[in-house]
Amino acid sequence: MSSPCSSCAGLTCVVDTLSVSSDTGAIAFRLVSTQRVIAVVGPTATGKSDLGVALALALGDAEIVNADAYQLYRGMDVGTAKVTPAERRGVPHHQLDVLDPSEDASVAVYQREARADLAALDERGRRAVVVGGSGLYVRALLDRMDFPPTDPAVRARLEERAEHEGTRSLHDELTALDPVAAAGILPGNTKRIVRALEVIELTGGLFSSHLPVAEHVRPAVQIGLDSPREELDARVAARVDRMWDRGLLDEVRALDAAGMGRTARRAVGYAEALEHLAGRLTAAEARDATTAATRRLTRKQMGWFGRDARTVWLPATAPDLLERALDVVARADAGTLDVPATGEPTRRSLGS
Repeated sequence: MSSPCSSCAGLTCVVDTLSVSSDTGAIAFRLVSTQRVIAVVGPTATGKSDLGVALALALGDAEIVNADAYQLYRGMDVGTAKVTPAERRGVPHHQLDVLDPSEDASVAVYQREARADLAALDERGRRAVVVGGSGLYVRALLDRMDFPPTDPAVRARLEERAEHEGTRSLHDELTALDPVAAAGILPGNTKRIVRALEVIELTGGLFSSHLPVAEHVRPAVQIGLDSPREELDARVAARVDRMWDRGLLDEVRALDAAGMGRTARRAVGYAEALEHLAGRLTAAEARDATTAATRRLTRKQMGWFGRDARTVWLPATAPDLLERALDVVARADAGTLDVPATGEPTRRSLGS
């Protein structure tokens, strides 16, 4: 069980039962401090990995937990700008190179494995610096989010009904069963409607009760890296140039020969390189398409992370970025950081 601990600067402490006296029935406990997680988030090409390593080194008792969906894959190094062993500077990294490119990544599996990493770090008295731009993965790790069961047979039956009865009919059914869920799903979104009805049938509860809640499940502070759009676009172009110059095509050619799954083939840079290797794009076209796709990705990331009012935003190119980030961490640890407890939507405009 857990409870607020006045001696831990507002952190939550996990209470473990040690023993129960056979004579008195008294229970002995020990307190295990749950260290505050530091999350470094924001758009691609803002320098999150570098800041994460610098923070870990400055804190002295920290390790990195990756939250980039494609850096989970072994061999997908150049195209994901994965930190090299030298760039890690001796800081242990977790959730890197844990999947073969032939496998499809699962947010539910990532949540289970990455949360186990956090627990293991706690046990060793280490703190975690979560680094990544995959918003769903960051939320799955840090926020209240569960993953209801699935059943291929139930889903197939619902999909067949949608085909014969029409998606609108299933949406009407969902409205009657779970109006909150139905209000958040467009009547033409067959995939989500089927999923909602599948969960209702399998659990006997509401699909809306399983929707993610922007509330940390453990003490955490979120530091976001922001960059003006023109500057970020230039950083993206330079990043793509580095990828191609460092052998992205050779990397993709080798991965494709070994077998790439659906998820890996969709990664920005890899998808365009595959199109070039298949003869459908010239090298220049593939390179330009990668730059354009990466810029679209940064806009999406800006929208995703920019909605979360819990994030403290820092300028990515600030000369004193590390000092500013350490100050945010110190204030969070002291309980003096003025951020909301939940991720209520904000109108903050990023990249301006």
